[in-house]
Amino acid sequence: MATFKNYRSGLGSVGSYQVSGVPWITGSDNSLIAGREDKIAFPTVAKAITVINTDTDSCDIHVHFNSKILGEVSGGLHYVALNSLNDAMTFACKCKEIYISNPDDSAAASFTVVAELTGISATEMFILTGSGLTDLP
Repeated sequence: MATFKNYRSGLGSVGSYQVSGVPWITGSDNSLIAGREDKIAFPTVAKAITVINTDTDSCDIHVHFNSKILGEVSGGLHYVALNSLNDAMTFACKCKEIYISNPDDSAAASFTVVAELTGISATEMFILTGSGLTDLP
């Protein structure tokens, strides 16, 4: 008698990352005020994320995987800076959230986030910490 397993999507499921992701888009239109950060939480685990600086005044934005409040994100330089209009970066990694901060002292910033989502529940994703994310170099 044959035994069959019931396979499902999960963090280790290769097929979840091989198929095209479900599109998901959000953004901020000059509402990311100076010195603050926005947490972008995805409804399911993302397999790739693109962040675009859409600020016409060329206000810098920083993209990171942890809150500046909780770790050594700034001191450890654990962020990517997008410095000008239409400056963009694609992150091909699994995560359930990202943070976008405005290091400027006076101007509000704007951005767009485009993600490819998997069918994996966000509750299955572990917290991203450690070397290269929250530790000092």
